[in-house]
Amino acid sequence: MLYLDNAATTPVRREVLEAMTPYLTRAFGNPSSHHTVGEAAARALDDARARVARVLGMRAGDIVFTSGGTEADNLAIKGIALAALLNRGARHLVTLPVEHEAVLRSAEYLQRVHGFAVTLVPVDEVGRVDPAEVAAALRDDTALASIGYANNEVGTVQDVAALAEACRGRGIPLHLDAVQAAGWLPLAGTGADALSIAGHKLGAPKGTGALAVRGRVPLEPLVHGGGQERGRRSGTENVAGAVALAVALELAEAEREEDAVAVAALRDAFVARVLSAVPQARLTGDPVHRLPCTASFTFAGTSGEAVLLELERRGIVSSSGSACAAGADEPSHVLTAMGIDRQTAQTSVRFTLPHGWRQSLDPVADAVAASVAAVTG
Repeated sequence: MLYLDNAATTPVRREVLEAMTPYLTRAFGNPSSHHTVGEAAARALDDARARVARVLGMRAGDIVFTSGGTEADNLAIKGIALAALLNRGARHLVTLPVEHEAVLRSAEYLQRVHGFAVTLVPVDEVGRVDPAEVAAALRDDTALASIGYANNEVGTVQDVAALAEACRGRGIPLHLDAVQAAGWLPLAGTGADALSIAGHKLGAPKGTGALAVRGRVPLEPLVHGGGQERGRRSGTENVAGAVALAVALELAEAEREEDAVAVAALRDAFVARVLSAVPQARLTGDPVHRLPCTASFTFAGTSGEAVLLELERRGIVSSSGSACAAGADEPSHVLTAMGIDRQTAQTSVRFTLPHGWRQSLDPVADAVAASVAAVTG
């Protein structure tokens, strides 16, 4: 089996498993306990926090460990927005229609429960937003702007420097959902005030993640209790998960530049071969500003699910888009927001490569051509 759905999740790296194992066995203490076992756990947690902060270009105190990217997005959007509502009466949020469901559902919650106005700034046919349009959408009562660094379905990368400048000019916090970007794009120096990551996209276990939020940005906690994570997320910390996230993030960052160049070259060759071999194939997302690991297509006149089944029969595992929307009958909201009609959007197939990939994808492209032919024949 060839697994090409790494945007959904990745296997745990051996180095990560080895680093976290002591904190599941002998060093199992509660980091809030004031005895030697607890203090050892607390030191490991502090060390993991500092290591994550270094990669993200933040301070250690800015890091809040979470259960993953969805919680990190929820905490960023609801936490910053509710704090802005309490502090200055702000009731407006800016985001994009192509964002992950964790962002869009959080925005809907603020709208439904707290009376927020939500502006969805449109994207172009490749999924990119014009930073000038984001700037124009900002208002005096805007609590924050939340934008995905790189899209989870089509891989389009936004101009985050320009977006950060637009928000900074109005004094509005910018949150970046960097779940897909981590390990492939630079995370430090983006200019963002808050940034979400998920460990299972990087070779750490599922259920690990972090929100980095600069200390000057007020944040209302969503989980109350013992005041852990400097009062921003109560609950006994997952020390082993924090260690795992730190190690996985450091490894991915150390390999990032070499990996991005090598994987992008193989992806480009794959895209060219698929487009040449399959007449109805259309690349989705920005052909230039995209994640090195992502190739996504529509195959007009087919069913995306049928193509996926044919590919799996040939030993290749891929996906039709976000794993968080698996089993949904509706077409991808990302593709329809990019102007792709609903019928064509339901023919989408996404291939996402792992870190360290160095193999030719020619056999995969041939399998794609054969699978589409089998579905349409």
